[in-house]
Amino acid sequence: MSVEQATALVLKCVDFSETSLVVTLFTREFGKIQGLAKGGKRLKGPFDSALDLLALCRIVFLRKSSEALDLLTEAKLQRRFRPAGRDLSSLYAGYYVAELLNDLTDQYDPHPELFDLAVATLAALSAGEPVLLYTARFELCMLHILGHLPSLTTCVECGSEVSLSGRVAFGQAHGGVLCGQCREGKKEVASVSAGVVRIMQELARLESHSWRRIDIDARSRGELRGVLNRYLTHLLGRKPRMHRYLGLLTT
Repeated sequence: MSVEQATALVLKCVDFSETSLVVTLFTREFGKIQGLAKGGKRLKGPFDSALDLLALCRIVFLRKSSEALDLLTEAKLQRRFRPAGRDLSSLYAGYYVAELLNDLTDQYDPHPELFDLAVATLAALSAGEPVLLYTARFELCMLHILGHLPSLTTCVECGSEVSLSGRVAFGQAHGGVLCGQCREGKKEVASVSAGVVRIMQELARLESHSWRRIDIDARSRGELRGVLNRYLTHLLGRKPRMHRYLGLLTT
């Protein structure tokens, strides 16, 4: 076993015993890990009440060489991400960020850029920034970083450039936009406005800052949310648990 230190987001906590927890964390240095926190439910001790969902903390753990759980020995809280007031939509969006990190990443597969994106997104949601915009930005940039971003400029089948005017065919099961010829006969194809595709292109640009100025009208909000929901459901093979609450993410 080796002693490791990392900065981590708490994604999930499951009771192991009256005093202990099994914790899933997404770390900047090592990616996703699962560890046993003995005494993690005690108010005082080496974890100092740091192991709460969406908490950012500095951890020390013993990395096991087998498939057994790592042993979490210390956690120091750096920040809790909680929206001010009673803004449930921001809170649900934060839980959704944690769910996607848990479901779309592998054990010990580090993505520092994704970690930084998640922390920045949670901070923005806690500060009252627009929920739909920041949630969609996180989803699309996460897909980009992990190599799952749908094709948004060229036909996913033949590679030809797709004209972004009027309505555009988006193949949920095929991985992106389709030209008119390749769209024929295919199932699970949605008709998406060209404006929504352009919004997705802008939100997916990792180094862009202009996405913050995007103004999404009410009709486009629902369409954008629908496209992302269906695409992620297909990618995961099931509907994310937090999708039932994403009807609130329209502002």
